[in-house]
Amino acid sequence: MAVSKNKRKQQCFISVPSQIVNSLSSNSLQSLLLSPKKKSSKAKLLKNPMFWFFFLFVFGFLDMLRLWFRFDPLVPFSQNPCSIPQQESSISGQESSISKWYASSELNVGPKSEKNGEFLERDEEESEFWKQPDGLGYRPCLEFSKEYRRESMKIVKDRTKYLIVVVSGGMNQQRNQIVDAVVIARILGAALVVPILHVNVIWGDESEFSDIFDLDHFKEVLANDVRVVSSLPSTHLMTRPVEEKQTPFHVTPQWIRAHYLRRHRRDGILLLRGLDSRLSKDLPSDLQKLRCKVAFHALRFAPSILELGNKLTERIRRKGPYLALHLRMEKDVWVRTGCLPGLSREYDEIIHNERKQRPELLTSRSNMTYRERKLAGLCPLNALDVTRLLKALGAPKNARIYWAGGNPLGGKEALLPLTREFAHFYNKEDLALPGELEPLSKKASFMAAIDYIVSENSDVFMPSHGGNMGHAIQGHRAYAGHKKTITPNKRQMLSYFLNSSLPQAEFNRIILDLHQDSLGQPDLRTSKTGRDVTKYPVPECMCSD
Repeated sequence: MAVSKNKRKQQCFISVPSQIVNSLSSNSLQSLLLSPKKKSSKAKLLKNPMFWFFFLFVFGFLDMLRLWFRFDPLVPFSQNPCSIPQQESSISGQESSISKWYASSELNVGPKSEKNGEFLERDEEESEFWKQPDGLGYRPCLEFSKEYRRESMKIVKDRTKYLIVVVSGGMNQQRNQIVDAVVIARILGAALVVPILHVNVIWGDESEFSDIFDLDHFKEVLANDVRVVSSLPSTHLMTRPVEEKQTPFHVTPQWIRAHYLRRHRRDGILLLRGLDSRLSKDLPSDLQKLRCKVAFHALRFAPSILELGNKLTERIRRKGPYLALHLRMEKDVWVRTGCLPGLSREYDEIIHNERKQRPELLTSRSNMTYRERKLAGLCPLNALDVTRLLKALGAPKNARIYWAGGNPLGGKEALLPLTREFAHFYNKEDLALPGELEPLSKKASFMAAIDYIVSENSDVFMPSHGGNMGHAIQGHRAYAGHKKTITPNKRQMLSYFLNSSLPQAEFNRIILDLHQDSLGQPDLRTSKTGRDVTKYPVPECMCSD
């Protein structure tokens, strides 16, 4: 295509393949394009066999062009010969290889429209599904009292008392216990030795605190609240720590001081294990703020993990908004909850047999049937439930979905309802470049941290069941400005899921109505006594103008 500089008129050309041009002789082209030099009568021309030969040739040639132009995409003709092809920007280095990978991935399909330098799918731009809730002006607000700040000076200078904690469970469970360990150290006025991560018997992950979290950042953020040390000083190395294994659940600061402080002052070192849910969720205001400070500011992932998590976030977001879905469909989850995956009789038998062999794994309410558990909202949603819920809530069919969590019981077959309905369905292995996750493949805590980062960064987040990760991310997203977080209203919605006679439009209306107040809006913890402030940071850790 060429543009005249003088007249500014657009000229259109159709390029003809060289194979066709070469098939014509120069004499034939001259006969077609030039007027004959010798004059002859019309009758003589019509009797000339060469005339009819060239007439038929030109007619056939033009008909071939018409067919190729309309149907054959391999012929280098533009559907609109006067259109201006879009130029691709050149990218060098590592970004070039990522862009090439992206060009061949499923993340590139769909009609695009340009907006603020990004290409978004039109229906995604217009979809109400991505609309964020009203945060009502709430923002992080960690203003400690004068008394707290006055005591801080004395606590951080103390060199006589040290607290050692051993935290257990998965990464998110360990995270919760670290938060409580800092608060307990503050209550006792002790220095906190960097928490020891117990080797998980299920995953066999031997990672240390500094492998998963940024230790220097952790110390720096808490420098005015609690002194954090990497190891015991020489004055305490030969001291045998007082070990306490029987801390009850939900103890108060008064209980901790009454039972530990005297021995702690005498011996100098206190060792605590298994802090999960040992500390009360209802604490004085300053200690609640300290909980938020640890969870949302101090506990930052190690730089290498944070960098990789942000890379995966960037790759899936390049084409528009995405939903992070935390699926709890692993074998141990079905066993512990007393629920069934709903795949087949074979898989139900696997769960039944496992539960018979290890009845201690069933967490609670063992006298309830599976159906009673499901209707009470105690079961994880399976892939079909999640699919129906997302469709009813208006998730676009071409929405990109990042799914976090372990491998589901039944493998890819268990995910079929989701992958059939939502083609753009990815996990960290799908988004990572070849070999990028290999150093982390045998470290369950690292992989959980990657899921945490991509899920926390998402435009919309939804867990299929409760649990430590879902609760932690819900609180983190609330603290970050009440980003949209869908909390499935399982107790009220599942009866409608089981009603097969309900028309689809009516089903969608009911489900949408049930979730109007479950989309991440500010939710006051003061109305939920016993709930964790790191899940509901309003009003202790956030304030509104």
